Amino acid sequence: MKFSLSWLKEHLETDTDVHGVADMLNRIGHEVESIDNPADKLADFRIARVLTTAPHPQADKLQVLSIDAGGEPMQVVCGAPNARAGLLGVFGPAGAVVPANGMVLKVAAIRGVESNGMMCSIAELELGDDHDGIIELPENAPVGQVYAQWAGLDDPVIDVSITPNRQDCMGVRGIARDLAAAGLGKLRPLHEVYRMDSLVPISGDDPAPEIATLDPEGCPAFYAQAVAGVTNGPAPQWMRDKLHAIGQKPISVLVDITNFISIDLGRPLHVYDRAKLNGPLVARKATDGEEVLALNGKTYTLDSSMTVIADDTMVHDIGGVMGGEHSGVSESTTDVLIECAYFTPEHIARTGQKLTLTSDARQRFERGVDPAFLDDGLAIATKLVLDHCGGKPSAITRAGTPPVAPRNISYDPGHCLRLGGIDVSGDEQRNILERLGFSLTPDWQVTPPSWRRDVEGAADIVEEVVRMVGLDNVPSTPLPRAEGVAKPTATAMQKIERKVRRTAAARGLNEAINWSFLPEKEANAFGGGHWSLANPISEDMKVMRPSLLPGLFSAAQRNMNRGASSVRLFEIGRRYLAETEHLTAAFVLAGEKAQRNWASGKATRFDAFDAKGEVLALLAAAGVATEGLMLMGEAGEHYHPGQSATLRIGLKNVLAAFGAVHPVTAKAFDMDGPVVAAEIFLDAIPLKKSSSIMRSAFTPPALQAVTRDFAFLVPEDMPSGDLGRSIRAADKQNIVDVRLFDQFSGQGVPEGQKSLAFEVTLQPVEKSYSDEDLKAISDRIITAASKQGAQLRG
Repeated sequence: MKFSLSWLKEHLETDTDVHGVADMLNRIGHEVESIDNPADKLADFRIARVLTTAPHPQADKLQVLSIDAGGEPMQVVCGAPNARAGLLGVFGPAGAVVPANGMVLKVAAIRGVESNGMMCSIAELELGDDHDGIIELPENAPVGQVYAQWAGLDDPVIDVSITPNRQDCMGVRGIARDLAAAGLGKLRPLHEVYRMDSLVPISGDDPAPEIATLDPEGCPAFYAQAVAGVTNGPAPQWMRDKLHAIGQKPISVLVDITNFISIDLGRPLHVYDRAKLNGPLVARKATDGEEVLALNGKTYTLDSSMTVIADDTMVHDIGGVMGGEHSGVSESTTDVLIECAYFTPEHIARTGQKLTLTSDARQRFERGVDPAFLDDGLAIATKLVLDHCGGKPSAITRAGTPPVAPRNISYDPGHCLRLGGIDVSGDEQRNILERLGFSLTPDWQVTPPSWRRDVEGAADIVEEVVRMVGLDNVPSTPLPRAEGVAKPTATAMQKIERKVRRTAAARGLNEAINWSFLPEKEANAFGGGHWSLANPISEDMKVMRPSLLPGLFSAAQRNMNRGASSVRLFEIGRRYLAETEHLTAAFVLAGEKAQRNWASGKATRFDAFDAKGEVLALLAAAGVATEGLMLMGEAGEHYHPGQSATLRIGLKNVLAAFGAVHPVTAKAFDMDGPVVAAEIFLDAIPLKKSSSIMRSAFTPPALQAVTRDFAFLVPEDMPSGDLGRSIRAADKQNIVDVRLFDQFSGQGVPEGQKSLAFEVTLQPVEKSYSDEDLKAISDRIITAASKQGAQLRG
């Protein structure tokens, strides 16, 4: 729902600026999606006078203008046919951005002649469709002033998201009514807004049009009035400006009047060209297979559940959804029939869904327009037609009865505290409800206004009171756990899954959710699927995935094909093997790890160590002590040999596989460049036994840690991690950390060997180490290393 600030203030007496209005709308439950001021994009454009014109020396269709924009005269090249000396127009200087195409104006030579900007057309400033010449302003336009300020374009447009239950706020009037009830201003009487003595229907002496409703279920009430001798031309400027501001294209005064009333008052109407009607206009059920050519140029096939407006020969309107093209008004229209009807919301919704047809009218009718506003809506529409088109009105025909029976709700003011959590006095609640249009008796029998069909019970009344007090004033109070309410039931594995998901997102990976089905070709790249569907949705969704990586590879490939320079995706789901399904976390890193910069000169790519770092971080989040894990090969055929590994607890329990993707696998998914990936087998993580005993708080050691360095000669193919684990196991009571800080091979190191240097951190507990203690620990470390084939370097 869009409207300009000035439009709102025609209904609401207030001095509040646009930000104050937006804050109040959010406070009372109407979410403001955006605020857009059209003057912002025209801030650089100024009013200028053309001083002189001269032919362009190199182009017959161009002129060289001298203009005055409030300073020194400037030279501009212009191709507009209406450019002439003395003309007042709109000038865009160098640096201004043309709204229509985003072009930044600059000083440039056009066919050899310097131009310091441009004189603009209406289309170039997005103020209309006219692009045949530059804008011509009246003689009183002040030279040098910002055009948007002079033209009154400094009028912010507010876009509000209206919830489905608030049909009354599908018009500017309803928004103003809510703001006035919230204390932001005073609601002007509607007859004053439309400059009428009263909203009494304007009934003429001409015979009333013949109408009827034969479908009281779908169209309970159908009112109409004719106006003869009208002239259908452009709408008045004020109306065109309002419609244009909210993105509506002005068409003609008769059409624009109905669009304006629909947005201003939330009351859709329709205008028919009487010369195109044959016989009485009737609201009835369509017959199966009946067709109508709608105003959008499409033909729709109807069925007997739909309400239509028809004459003796054909359907002219899909009732409450869209009018027909055959009876639409045109420039030659002289006699019109104005229709103001009430359509049952549920019927409109079903019709729109069946036809997959949406419109402004449908959005309002399916929510429910005010059934008591038929006479008033018809009176306002007729007045606007008479004011701007002339003509003579007929008498009014009223067919059917609108559903306006009042609804009485018994209400207890104490509900506000019990249901809403806010203690509001009874007097204040009464004042709030009366400001919103509710009627109340002394014993709290509440009657909602006719425009609030959504209020059905006491809880709805509480909502209205709470809205007006302010949703931001509702305290955040946790509900007490009542008897029978279940306690949290997340399993240990579900908690691990949550922690891994949050950690992956926090580390900059984007979560993907892929199908559990794969094309057979992609499954074969990972050893083939174990389960195939007998009746798949399609051939591309036939095999249950044996791995999460194919889906991630496909997603990465799509992103990279669309220009993504870096892809970081993860997914948590299940892979389906022969015996059962397995909960798994997987990720893929592709493209650039870091963009090129002045230091390196080129972008850096992901490698296997990046995958290892992510795996260790996610395992740590899952509660795994990563220091004791074994690093081994055999990650799988889809990984690059020598650039991949597994992390295990013991020899058999594989927690994760990671590394660079094998070039053959990458090619199968059309991925270029280095790609690294990993799978973490969450169901292989040992679950900790639950215990009600709380661990004691961490106490920092009282004594300072001691570090010692050891360098060993080991076979060249020995993994450093294996030796590090052996050193750590040599004395678990004293050794708290083992870190590899140097690896060396070459001069001074025997052929076929390498040197590994470790920093070992020792933590005394009860007393400081003596020389004898340190020697004993060192001996145990050297002995443990020698059992792995390591020799202490001299």
